[in-house]
Amino acid sequence: MPSDRTLPRVAVLDDYEGVARQYADWQVLTGQCTIDFLDRKLEVPDEAARVLKGYDVLCHLRERMAMPASLIDRLPRLKFMTVTGKTHRTLDLDAATARGIAVSHASHGEPPSYGTPELAWGLILAVARRIPCYDRQVRQGKWEKRPGFELHGKTLGILGLGKLGQRVAFYGLAFGMKVIAWSPNLTEALALQHGVQWVPRDTLFSSSDVLSLHMVLGERSRHLVAETDLRRMKHTAIFINTSRGPIVDEQALIRMLAEGRLAGAGLDVFETEPLPLGHTFLGMDNVVLTPHAGYVTQDTFRRFYEGTVDALAAYLRGTPQHLLNPQVLA
Repeated sequence: MPSDRTLPRVAVLDDYEGVARQYADWQVLTGQCTIDFLDRKLEVPDEAARVLKGYDVLCHLRERMAMPASLIDRLPRLKFMTVTGKTHRTLDLDAATARGIAVSHASHGEPPSYGTPELAWGLILAVARRIPCYDRQVRQGKWEKRPGFELHGKTLGILGLGKLGQRVAFYGLAFGMKVIAWSPNLTEALALQHGVQWVPRDTLFSSSDVLSLHMVLGERSRHLVAETDLRRMKHTAIFINTSRGPIVDEQALIRMLAEGRLAGAGLDVFETEPLPLGHTFLGMDNVVLTPHAGYVTQDTFRRFYEGTVDALAAYLRGTPQHLLNPQVLA
């Protein structure tokens, strides 16, 4: 039996909630490796390089920790990484491949995610019906009933009709809403397949009573939602973002909310995360905030960590699976 000193060292990254141990059977790896669960954010690249330099394997949770070449090149022992998904947009896969580091996605078929669309609807309801404000007032002994608005018969706009946007649209139809959508590659025929009406971009912003964002962050989509778009929206409309903060011009959104040009917003994502203390959003009572929690459900974590254990077991057997860069084994 090899000693702990000679076993591969594994770091499970960014376990902020301290739940990784309970959502998978890590005991099946006993005697094959040593595992440390890291429960805090590491600053990239310097702090992360110092803390992780002694590890052979890194297990990522979504894209919480970026893995640029400037970090990968400072981890001399690193041989294998797992990521929870087929994509990890802040991981430099080319740099990992050049170093001969195998990268395995641990989701095994990308099961459909309901967490983010359901949270989007939680935010829609919370903003439209002023639920957080009512909760605070009742706890303070107040009984103020400033009215919200009903969703039935209103127009739901979807910016990005991919898998998550389609599910949000489905829920909107169940609420009796008219659902419209636009994205750069969306066609009228594809929208109709999901019971949604394609509209031009300008119409999406000007006609929506609720606008929900479901785009992937990339260079083309960074600040895709600009001040000119937000100014087209109704003063009574609400804006929902469970996608990525930098897709929206955050300062423009703040101005529109402060000036009363938007009725409210429900935001799960931000330009800077965690949201800095003293940020303007924290003092706005027409904004509902959550901490990038769309995928943070027991069900999703169980899939992620069970997949991670499976990926580790396969690697330790010498047969890594679901590789994003299979050429490293050639």
